[in-house]
Amino acid sequence: MDRRDIISSLPEAINCHILSFLPTKEAASTSFLSKKWRYLFAFVPNLDLDYSVYLNPMNKLDNSTSFMDFVDRVLALQGNSPLHKFSLKVRDGVDPVRITSWIHSVLERGVSDLDLHLDFESEYLLPSEVYLSKTLVSLKLYFGLYPTFDAEDVHLPKLKTLHIESVHFEKHGMRLTKLLSGCHILEDLVLNDISWFIWDFASVSSPTLKRVTFSWQERDEFPKSVSFDTPNLVYLKFTDTVAGKYPKVNFDSLVEPHIDLCLLEPLLIDYHEGYGENDMVGNATDFLMRLCNVKTLYLSPNTLQVLTYSCDAIPLFNNLSQLTIESDPTVGWQSLPGLLKNSPNLETLIFKGLIHKATDRCGDVCLCKPHEEGEEIRSCLSSSPVKVIKIREFGAFSDDMEKQIKYFLETMPNLEKMMFYYKPPSFEDFIEVAGGLKSLFSKVASSKCVLRLILSQRVPLPVRSLTS
Repeated sequence: MDRRDIISSLPEAINCHILSFLPTKEAASTSFLSKKWRYLFAFVPNLDLDYSVYLNPMNKLDNSTSFMDFVDRVLALQGNSPLHKFSLKVRDGVDPVRITSWIHSVLERGVSDLDLHLDFESEYLLPSEVYLSKTLVSLKLYFGLYPTFDAEDVHLPKLKTLHIESVHFEKHGMRLTKLLSGCHILEDLVLNDISWFIWDFASVSSPTLKRVTFSWQERDEFPKSVSFDTPNLVYLKFTDTVAGKYPKVNFDSLVEPHIDLCLLEPLLIDYHEGYGENDMVGNATDFLMRLCNVKTLYLSPNTLQVLTYSCDAIPLFNNLSQLTIESDPTVGWQSLPGLLKNSPNLETLIFKGLIHKATDRCGDVCLCKPHEEGEEIRSCLSSSPVKVIKIREFGAFSDDMEKQIKYFLETMPNLEKMMFYYKPPSFEDFIEVAGGLKSLFSKVASSKCVLRLILSQRVPLPVRSLTS
């Protein structure tokens, strides 16, 4: 039996489900196969419409018209049939009036998943009906020119997922408060590349949120006040400048935070020129202290600086079992000794790179501070409960890196496993690094410790002659 006949013989519901996974342009082409397929396409529950498929730099106007006519025909063909997902990706050249009519059409059909990527050089405001939908479960919005969020009324009773990128919230973040207050069962919130005006005095309050991701435009002022009242939040990925104060931070259920807090760059430069830490604006103590119950913690190089210069004390992490530290050649490890001492149940320590800025304040977790040969080094690592160290993205195997690894091995008595995730340029390089690591086992603090070198990418094996 011909393959097309096999597919045609499947139940209509299955064929319709298969079509829903295709880009709409390809799914629509099946309507030319027969009357049956034309009928099936009319009931496809997912529409994925991407203007870039039609874009021809030599003939923009004609292709934008062709795209708009195609969308009109698709929506007309489907009529009022139920719609699950509508994804639209457009840019300049597509008529905003027609976009608004398409959005109205899918809202009237009860769409539950709306994904709009509107990359315009002029401001486009969504129709207010988007924020009053009784059927939307997922709403994802990308704007190209930071339009102002100006919805006066928000009522999204079924919305669980909200992603917004490149938008500006006015009135000191009150518009964000209004948006969240209208989403009564929201669980997943993503705000990426948001205009910094939002955070003058901002409060994120939701008893239902479980996952939150924030990232902001680069700013030259610090936010005055930031509050979180999110008692059921489990996952947080947060990128921002340290605020002046954190009046309320409720992370009672938080398990896994990824924190990238940074200091204002000019102030950071002033500090290193000798102005003193009193010149640092903002204090992250109240925010970081509320992370004390987490089990998994990721800290960026920026956050390590914040812990050093803008935090009154290192929090006590009694429940922390896994800590990830991202290293940077321009940032020291000054706060790392305090982190390790205040993590009494830490089992896994992950480094994204080992190379960091050498300072005399990194304490005894590294060899930045010179020591006399043969001098006994008393290290906080000797009392560390860490059983596993994972080193990712460590790049070339340098002498400094070899010394640091050797130092870990010689000072950590509870270490059972050290794992390296390596992307070698060749198989020969992989063998060379493996041999170098093996040579470090001459002196170890833990007899149970094993080293594992893991390939992070496939490399071609050397071709050997059959006669060799």
